[in-house]
Amino acid sequence: MTGSDESTRPLEAETALHQCLEGVPFLGIEKATFHKADDLNPVLEIQLLLPGTAQRVSAVVLRNGQPRVVRQAADQIIRLRASAGDVYNVIVAPYITPRAAQICIDEEIGFVDFSGNCRLCFQQVFVERSGRSNPSIKRRDLRSLYSPKASRILRVLLLEPRRAWRVQSLAQQAGVSLGLVSNVKKLLVDREWIETTPDGVRLAQPGPLLEEWAQRYSVRQNHTRDCYSLRNIAEIEASLAELCRRRGYSCALTGHSGAARLVSAVRYQRVMVYVGGEPRSLYSPLQLKEVASGANVSLLLPYDDGVFHGSQTFEDVPVVSPVQLYLDLRSLRGRGEEAAQRLLEEIITPSW
Repeated sequence: MTGSDESTRPLEAETALHQCLEGVPFLGIEKATFHKADDLNPVLEIQLLLPGTAQRVSAVVLRNGQPRVVRQAADQIIRLRASAGDVYNVIVAPYITPRAAQICIDEEIGFVDFSGNCRLCFQQVFVERSGRSNPSIKRRDLRSLYSPKASRILRVLLLEPRRAWRVQSLAQQAGVSLGLVSNVKKLLVDREWIETTPDGVRLAQPGPLLEEWAQRYSVRQNHTRDCYSLRNIAEIEASLAELCRRRGYSCALTGHSGAARLVSAVRYQRVMVYVGGEPRSLYSPLQLKEVASGANVSLLLPYDDGVFHGSQTFEDVPVVSPVQLYLDLRSLRGRGEEAAQRLLEEIITPSW
């Protein structure tokens, strides 16, 4: 993601750098010039005036501040540092992620982003600001990575985190286009969450990926029909699974009713189940009545059929994959989050 038009990016970079330095009372900016580096990234050269001395600053302006891009720029700066003379190196981008910022700190390189996050440390100058988000860039990036179709790719990767995937086989398994896999791959590579091996790409950081997805996800993305039945929970689940099989509907338990099959100490009084068919056609056979309150059955119409990927069957009753179950539980506050944590510790993390 560029975060800004190519022609305005250098000007935004200069403005951001000036704003970070303008609060230093003993510092003056003498001149600023731009030129293109060999890698075609604009470089902003600034001559600063300090009491009794001067300081030259060389700022590489990047299209985005994801870890991979910043690491590449940092590596180039390090290679050239010995022959560059007395210059302070800075990386500027529309938004620099916390992990990318740490790369700069580790390599003693300054950084600035267009939101005002920065760390500049040279001679007697030290300026540091953090915690300022860039909502427009972040939203666009997250929409691309966690859209319904893109999330199919994430499920496949997270369910087989040790496997290396070719783009074509990953697209086939996820049921999406090659182009979409390539786009998602780039976003994950930029975050340094996947690595390239001779056999293809493989997840390198499943934990941060799952955590960011969980923060973005809500079970409310699915359309829910809340119902009540006089039958007991176990009977409802068994009858529902059998009826969906006969009608050719996909179905899979989730929430606490799914968690009870995978982890210990989960008690529940409400069925939560994905149904890939017309839910009202199940009301009469299952003796369900749609209600506004007091429901003990929640039928979820999935926001995407990818929720069924990796489902497992327990005593003839399907349950969503541990990844999908974790996402759903995390968005159910209180006891849902507790069950999600047990699922993560007992089932998901050991598979990594």
